[in-house]
Amino acid sequence: MSGISMVLVIIVAFLAGMEGILDEFQFHQPLVACTLIGLVTGNLEAGIVLGGSLQMIALGWANIGAAVAPDAALASVASAIILVLGGQGVKGVSSAIAIAVPLAVAGLFLTMIVRTIAVPIVHLMDAAAEKGEMRKVEMWHLIAVAMQGVRIAIPAAALLVIPADTVRGFLESMPAWLTDGMAIGGGMVVAVGYAMVINMMATREVWPFFAIGFAIAALSELTLIALGVIAVAFALIYLNLQDSSGGSSNGGGGNTGDPLGDILNDY
Repeated sequence: MSGISMVLVIIVAFLAGMEGILDEFQFHQPLVACTLIGLVTGNLEAGIVLGGSLQMIALGWANIGAAVAPDAALASVASAIILVLGGQGVKGVSSAIAIAVPLAVAGLFLTMIVRTIAVPIVHLMDAAAEKGEMRKVEMWHLIAVAMQGVRIAIPAAALLVIPADTVRGFLESMPAWLTDGMAIGGGMVVAVGYAMVINMMATREVWPFFAIGFAIAALSELTLIALGVIAVAFALIYLNLQDSSGGSSNGGGGNTGDPLGDILNDY
């Protein structure tokens, strides 16, 4: 891996660590983090496959009360780096997923340490706020958020130092019962993730589109881009019909003559 790729990987890891707390640009999501690492290292296909697999597992992770969910940021970044260093491409995704689950637990421990360190920073911010020193408040705020980024960047940098042959040997030495078991367990969690998505999205109007989607997905000739275009087209058709039916129920007052154009303008 070249020096530029290493720097870019560390930057992605830093952003993923911060986004694990900010939740603004979603860099910590496995689909985004793994894809970006695959992109900057020249392993885009493997990164997308790993990110998609981990994303469905991470859908089952949620904060419940005071309990913090496993850390998706470290799991995504570290497993993607190990996949790249292993040099197995898409074939090494199962092994990377098996490593990602314990890494997520390790990331949870690291974020607990960083949050504990952040407690005195909060007191410093309170003291600065009492004095009206808003620049100090902003400075300590940025430092606290940056610590979350460093929490992921340091392990990522450490993994990059490890020789690729060592990582490849470690992956090849993993017993089949471990990789197969983690793959089966991960598949069960993926089913939970799909169920959560369907439970949030499924309505009487949307169920026909689910059925159409599963039928179209069986056509191997269609690429992911083609499936995406079809999905967007169906969404626009549905919105157009919904808008037209709403206008008809109001006596046609809502019909502007170009409902599809209005929808595109809104977006």
